[in-house]
Amino acid sequence: MVIVNRVEKVINNINRYSINSRKSKVSLSSFSKPYRLGNSFRDFIDSLPQMLSADALRDAASSIIEARKNGKPVILGMGAHSIKLGLSPIIIDLIVSGIISAVAANGACIVHDFELAYAGMTSEDVKEAICDGSFGMALETGTLLNAAISEGVKRGLGIGASIGKFIHQNQDMKYREMSIFGTCYTHKIPATVHVAIGTDIIHMHPEADGASIGEGSLRDFHHLTSIISNLDGGVFINLGSAVIIPEVFLKALSLARNLEHKAKNFTAINMDFIKQYRASENVLHRPTGKSGKAINLIGHHEIMLPLLAALIIEGKG
Repeated sequence: MVIVNRVEKVINNINRYSINSRKSKVSLSSFSKPYRLGNSFRDFIDSLPQMLSADALRDAASSIIEARKNGKPVILGMGAHSIKLGLSPIIIDLIVSGIISAVAANGACIVHDFELAYAGMTSEDVKEAICDGSFGMALETGTLLNAAISEGVKRGLGIGASIGKFIHQNQDMKYREMSIFGTCYTHKIPATVHVAIGTDIIHMHPEADGASIGEGSLRDFHHLTSIISNLDGGVFINLGSAVIIPEVFLKALSLARNLEHKAKNFTAINMDFIKQYRASENVLHRPTGKSGKAINLIGHHEIMLPLLAALIIEGKG
Protein backbone atom coordinates (compact mmCIF):
# COMPACT_ATOMS: atom_id res chain seq x y z
CA MET A 1 0.00 0.00 0.00
CA VAL A 2 2.89 2.36 0.78
CA ILE A 3 4.45 1.68 -2.63
CA VAL A 4 1.14 2.38 -4.42
CA ASN A 5 0.78 5.70 -2.61
CA ARG A 6 4.31 6.72 -3.60
CA VAL A 7 3.61 5.89 -7.27
CA GLU A 8 0.39 7.91 -7.22
CA LYS A 9 2.21 10.86 -5.67
CA VAL A 10 4.92 10.76 -8.39
CA ILE A 11 2.31 10.57 -11.15
CA ASN A 12 0.29 13.41 -9.72
CA ASN A 13 3.40 15.64 -9.62
CA ILE A 14 4.62 15.11 -13.24
CA ASN A 15 5.04 18.15 -15.47
CA ARG A 16 2.75 18.26 -18.50
CA TYR A 17 2.02 20.69 -21.30
CA SER A 18 -0.67 21.43 -23.86
CA ILE A 19 -0.31 19.62 -27.17
CA ASN A 20 -1.06 22.97 -28.82
CA SER A 21 2.28 24.33 -27.55
CA ARG A 22 4.31 21.33 -28.68
CA LYS A 23 6.36 21.24 -31.87
CA SER A 24 5.23 18.19 -33.90
CA LYS A 25 6.93 16.62 -36.90
CA VAL A 26 3.68 15.59 -38.61
CA SER A 27 0.60 17.73 -39.25
CA LEU A 28 -2.46 17.50 -41.47
CA SER A 29 -1.04 20.20 -43.77
CA SER A 30 1.66 17.77 -44.88
CA PHE A 31 -0.70 14.86 -45.57
CA SER A 32 -1.48 13.37 -48.97
CA LYS A 33 -4.61 14.12 -50.95
CA PRO A 34 -6.65 11.47 -52.79
CA TYR A 35 -6.19 11.38 -56.55
CA ARG A 36 -9.35 12.14 -58.53
CA LEU A 37 -10.35 11.14 -62.04
CA GLY A 38 -9.30 13.85 -64.48
CA ASN A 39 -6.53 15.28 -62.30
CA SER A 40 -3.32 16.44 -63.99
CA PHE A 41 0.16 15.11 -63.30
CA ARG A 42 0.95 18.27 -61.35
CA ASP A 43 -2.17 17.59 -59.27
CA PHE A 44 -0.77 14.13 -58.57
CA ILE A 45 2.63 15.49 -57.51
CA ASP A 46 0.98 18.10 -55.30
CA SER A 47 -1.12 15.35 -53.75
CA LEU A 48 1.92 13.46 -52.44
CA PRO A 49 2.65 13.86 -48.71
CA GLN A 50 5.22 16.52 -47.84
CA MET A 51 7.69 14.20 -46.14
CA LEU A 52 10.54 11.71 -46.59
CA SER A 53 10.94 10.26 -50.11
CA ALA A 54 8.23 12.42 -51.66
CA ASP A 55 10.08 15.52 -50.50
CA ALA A 56 13.40 14.00 -51.60
CA LEU A 57 12.00 13.44 -55.09
CA ARG A 58 10.83 17.05 -55.30
CA ASP A 59 14.19 18.24 -53.96
CA ALA A 60 16.07 16.21 -56.58
CA ALA A 61 14.02 17.70 -59.41
CA SER A 62 14.42 21.24 -58.05
CA SER A 63 18.20 20.79 -57.69
CA ILE A 64 18.51 19.61 -61.30
CA ILE A 65 16.37 22.46 -62.64
CA GLU A 66 18.33 25.03 -60.64
CA ALA A 67 21.67 23.63 -61.80
CA ARG A 68 20.77 23.85 -65.48
CA LYS A 69 19.20 27.28 -65.00
CA ASN A 70 22.56 28.46 -63.66
CA GLY A 71 24.53 26.79 -66.44
CA LYS A 72 25.93 24.10 -64.14
CA PRO A 73 26.43 20.48 -65.23
CA VAL A 74 24.03 17.62 -64.57
CA ILE A 75 26.02 14.40 -64.99
CA LEU A 76 24.18 11.09 -65.31
CA GLY A 77 26.24 8.14 -64.11
CA MET A 78 24.50 4.91 -65.00
CA GLY A 79 24.54 1.14 -64.94
CA ALA A 80 23.09 -0.94 -67.76
CA HIS A 81 20.00 -2.13 -65.91
CA SER A 82 18.24 1.14 -66.66
CA ILE A 83 18.64 0.50 -70.40
CA LYS A 84 17.26 -3.03 -70.08
CA LEU A 85 14.26 -1.62 -68.25
CA GLY A 86 13.27 0.45 -71.27
CA LEU A 87 14.37 3.86 -69.97
CA SER A 88 16.50 4.91 -72.95
CA PRO A 89 13.75 7.14 -74.43
CA ILE A 90 13.49 9.10 -71.18
CA ILE A 91 17.26 9.50 -70.86
CA ILE A 92 17.50 10.55 -74.52
CA ASP A 93 14.73 13.11 -74.03
CA LEU A 94 16.57 14.58 -71.04
CA ILE A 95 19.72 14.84 -73.17
CA VAL A 96 17.97 16.45 -76.14
CA SER A 97 16.08 18.89 -73.90
CA GLY A 98 19.33 20.06 -72.32
CA ILE A 99 18.78 18.62 -68.84
CA ILE A 100 21.54 15.99 -68.88
CA SER A 101 24.83 17.61 -69.87
CA ALA A 102 27.10 14.53 -69.63
CA VAL A 103 26.80 10.74 -69.34
CA ALA A 104 29.20 8.37 -67.56
CA ALA A 105 28.43 4.67 -68.03
CA ASN A 106 29.80 1.26 -67.20
CA GLY A 107 30.90 -1.11 -69.97
CA ALA A 108 27.65 -3.08 -70.10
CA CYS A 109 25.79 0.05 -71.19
CA ILE A 110 27.42 0.11 -74.62
CA VAL A 111 26.45 -3.55 -75.13
CA HIS A 112 22.74 -3.03 -74.54
CA ASP A 113 22.71 0.39 -76.22
CA PHE A 114 24.34 -1.06 -79.34
CA GLU A 115 22.06 -4.11 -79.50
CA LEU A 116 18.97 -1.91 -79.26
CA ALA A 117 20.26 0.41 -82.00
CA TYR A 118 21.25 -2.52 -84.23
CA ALA A 119 18.55 -5.13 -83.63
CA GLY A 120 15.85 -3.38 -81.62
CA MET A 121 16.25 -5.91 -78.79
CA THR A 122 18.73 -6.89 -76.08
CA SER A 123 19.28 -8.92 -72.87
CA GLU A 124 19.66 -12.64 -73.43
CA ASP A 125 18.56 -15.40 -71.04
CA VAL A 126 21.83 -15.84 -69.12
CA LYS A 127 20.60 -18.75 -67.00
CA GLU A 128 19.85 -20.76 -70.12
CA ALA A 129 22.79 -19.64 -72.28
CA ILE A 130 25.47 -20.17 -69.61
CA CYS A 131 24.74 -23.92 -69.61
CA ASP A 132 26.13 -24.53 -73.09
CA GLY A 133 28.64 -21.67 -73.20
CA SER A 134 26.68 -19.58 -75.72
CA PHE A 135 26.20 -16.70 -73.29
CA GLY A 136 27.62 -13.47 -74.65
CA MET A 137 28.58 -14.94 -78.03
CA ALA A 138 26.42 -12.80 -80.33
CA LEU A 139 28.59 -12.27 -83.43
CA GLU A 140 27.57 -8.71 -84.26
CA THR A 141 27.87 -7.46 -80.68
CA GLY A 142 31.38 -8.84 -80.26
CA THR A 143 32.83 -7.93 -83.64
CA LEU A 144 31.24 -4.53 -84.28
CA LEU A 145 31.67 -3.06 -80.79
CA ASN A 146 35.29 -4.17 -80.50
CA ALA A 147 36.03 -2.83 -83.98
CA ALA A 148 34.40 0.49 -83.12
CA ILE A 149 36.48 0.82 -79.95
CA SER A 150 39.76 -0.05 -81.70
CA GLU A 151 39.08 2.31 -84.61
CA GLY A 152 37.94 5.15 -82.37
CA VAL A 153 40.92 4.87 -80.05
CA LYS A 154 43.27 4.96 -83.06
CA ARG A 155 41.67 8.30 -83.93
CA GLY A 156 42.20 9.67 -80.42
CA LEU A 157 38.70 9.06 -79.01
CA GLY A 158 37.55 7.47 -75.78
CA ILE A 159 35.17 4.51 -75.74
CA GLY A 160 32.03 6.61 -75.32
CA ALA A 161 32.72 8.83 -78.31
CA SER A 162 33.92 5.83 -80.37
CA ILE A 163 30.64 3.99 -79.88
CA GLY A 164 28.53 7.12 -80.30
CA LYS A 165 30.21 7.99 -83.60
CA PHE A 166 29.94 4.41 -84.87
CA ILE A 167 26.20 4.18 -84.10
CA HIS A 168 25.54 7.63 -85.54
CA GLN A 169 27.35 6.94 -88.83
CA ASN A 170 26.59 3.23 -89.43
CA GLN A 171 23.67 2.69 -91.79
CA ASP A 172 22.99 -0.76 -90.29
CA MET A 173 21.77 0.89 -87.09
CA LYS A 174 18.06 0.81 -87.93
CA TYR A 175 17.05 2.01 -84.47
CA ARG A 176 19.82 4.55 -83.86
CA GLU A 177 17.29 7.06 -82.50
CA MET A 178 17.03 4.79 -79.45
CA SER A 179 20.78 4.97 -78.76
CA ILE A 180 21.95 7.03 -75.79
CA PHE A 181 25.52 7.12 -77.10
CA GLY A 182 24.44 7.97 -80.64
CA THR A 183 22.29 10.80 -79.27
CA CYS A 184 25.18 12.12 -77.16
CA TYR A 185 27.44 12.14 -80.22
CA THR A 186 24.81 13.90 -82.34
CA HIS A 187 24.18 16.58 -79.73
CA LYS A 188 27.85 16.96 -78.75
CA ILE A 189 27.19 15.77 -75.21
CA PRO A 190 30.18 14.10 -73.48
CA ALA A 191 29.66 10.36 -72.98
CA THR A 192 32.30 8.38 -71.12
CA VAL A 193 32.58 4.63 -70.58
CA HIS A 194 34.42 3.07 -67.65
CA VAL A 195 35.47 -0.53 -68.07
CA ALA A 196 36.72 -3.33 -65.86
CA ILE A 197 38.35 -5.90 -68.14
CA GLY A 198 36.41 -9.17 -68.09
CA THR A 199 33.09 -7.74 -66.89
CA ASP A 200 31.48 -7.31 -70.33
CA ILE A 201 30.58 -9.95 -72.93
CA ILE A 202 32.58 -8.25 -75.70
CA HIS A 203 35.78 -9.03 -73.78
CA MET A 204 35.23 -12.74 -74.50
CA HIS A 205 35.53 -12.24 -78.26
CA PRO A 206 38.80 -12.61 -80.20
CA GLU A 207 38.41 -9.07 -81.58
CA ALA A 208 38.78 -7.56 -78.10
CA ASP A 209 41.97 -5.51 -77.94
CA GLY A 210 43.03 -4.93 -74.35
CA ALA A 211 45.31 -2.03 -75.25
CA SER A 212 42.49 -0.18 -77.04
CA ILE A 213 39.94 -0.89 -74.32
CA GLY A 214 42.34 0.23 -71.61
CA GLU A 215 43.48 3.34 -73.46
CA GLY A 216 39.92 4.32 -74.37
CA SER A 217 38.65 3.86 -70.83
CA LEU A 218 41.57 5.86 -69.39
CA ARG A 219 40.86 8.70 -71.82
CA ASP A 220 37.25 8.65 -70.70
CA PHE A 221 38.32 8.76 -67.05
CA HIS A 222 40.38 11.87 -67.74
CA HIS A 223 37.49 13.37 -69.70
CA LEU A 224 35.08 12.70 -66.83
CA THR A 225 37.54 14.28 -64.39
CA SER A 226 37.59 17.46 -66.48
CA ILE A 227 33.77 17.56 -66.45
CA ILE A 228 33.63 16.96 -62.69
CA SER A 229 36.13 19.79 -62.15
CA ASN A 230 33.25 22.16 -63.01
CA LEU A 231 30.69 20.37 -60.82
CA ASP A 232 30.44 23.16 -58.23
CA GLY A 233 26.74 24.03 -58.03
CA GLY A 234 25.83 21.15 -60.32
CA VAL A 235 24.34 17.68 -59.90
CA PHE A 236 25.76 14.16 -60.13
CA ILE A 237 23.26 11.30 -60.47
CA ASN A 238 24.14 7.65 -60.00
CA LEU A 239 21.43 5.56 -61.66
CA GLY A 240 21.73 1.94 -60.63
CA SER A 241 25.49 1.36 -60.68
CA ALA A 242 26.54 -0.54 -57.57
CA VAL A 243 30.32 -0.58 -58.04
CA ILE A 244 31.92 0.87 -61.20
CA ILE A 245 30.42 4.36 -61.36
CA PRO A 246 30.61 5.04 -57.59
CA GLU A 247 34.27 4.05 -57.58
CA VAL A 248 35.14 6.00 -60.73
CA PHE A 249 33.25 9.08 -59.53
CA LEU A 250 35.11 9.17 -56.21
CA LYS A 251 38.51 8.93 -57.90
CA ALA A 252 37.67 11.50 -60.57
CA LEU A 253 36.38 13.88 -57.90
CA SER A 254 39.53 13.45 -55.81
CA LEU A 255 41.72 14.06 -58.85
CA ALA A 256 39.78 17.20 -59.76
CA ARG A 257 40.13 18.57 -56.24
CA ASN A 258 43.81 17.60 -56.15
CA LEU A 259 44.28 19.79 -59.22
CA GLU A 260 42.71 22.61 -57.17
CA HIS A 261 39.33 22.71 -58.88
CA LYS A 262 36.61 23.55 -56.39
CA ALA A 263 34.16 20.77 -57.33
CA LYS A 264 32.14 21.27 -54.15
CA ASN A 265 28.68 22.48 -53.14
CA PHE A 266 26.98 20.14 -55.60
CA THR A 267 24.00 17.84 -55.21
CA ALA A 268 24.67 14.09 -55.28
CA ILE A 269 21.66 11.91 -56.13
CA ASN A 270 21.69 8.14 -55.86
CA MET A 271 18.89 6.11 -57.46
CA ASP A 272 18.63 2.38 -56.86
CA PHE A 273 16.07 -0.20 -55.80
CA ILE A 274 18.12 -1.18 -52.74
CA LYS A 275 20.71 0.60 -50.59
CA GLN A 276 24.24 -0.18 -51.74
CA TYR A 277 27.39 0.46 -49.69
CA ARG A 278 29.58 2.01 -52.39
CA ALA A 279 26.84 4.21 -53.79
CA SER A 280 25.92 5.46 -50.33
CA GLU A 281 29.52 6.20 -49.38
CA ASN A 282 31.23 7.12 -52.66
CA VAL A 283 28.41 9.07 -54.29
CA LEU A 284 26.51 10.54 -51.34
CA HIS A 285 28.33 10.80 -48.00
CA ARG A 286 32.04 11.14 -48.74
CA PRO A 287 31.82 13.66 -51.62
CA THR A 288 29.31 15.91 -49.83
CA GLY A 289 30.59 15.44 -46.28
CA LYS A 290 31.79 19.03 -45.87
CA SER A 291 29.68 20.76 -48.51
CA GLY A 292 26.83 20.03 -50.85
CA LYS A 293 23.70 17.93 -50.54
CA ALA A 294 23.02 14.18 -50.71
CA ILE A 295 19.68 12.72 -51.86
CA ASN A 296 18.99 8.98 -51.78
CA LEU A 297 16.02 7.84 -53.89
CA ILE A 298 15.27 4.18 -53.27
CA GLY A 299 12.79 2.56 -55.64
CA HIS A 300 12.49 0.67 -58.90
CA HIS A 301 14.17 2.46 -61.82
CA GLU A 302 11.23 1.92 -64.15
CA ILE A 303 9.07 3.98 -61.78
CA MET A 304 11.47 6.43 -60.14
CA LEU A 305 13.26 7.78 -63.24
CA PRO A 306 10.04 8.53 -65.17
CA LEU A 307 8.68 10.25 -62.05
CA LEU A 308 11.83 12.36 -61.64
CA ALA A 309 11.91 13.23 -65.34
CA ALA A 310 8.26 14.28 -65.29
CA LEU A 311 8.85 16.47 -62.21
CA ILE A 312 11.73 18.17 -64.00
CA ILE A 313 9.65 18.83 -67.10
CA GLU A 314 6.76 20.19 -65.00
CA GLY A 315 9.16 22.31 -62.96
CA LYS A 316 10.81 23.78 -66.04
CA GLY A 317 7.41 24.53 -67.57
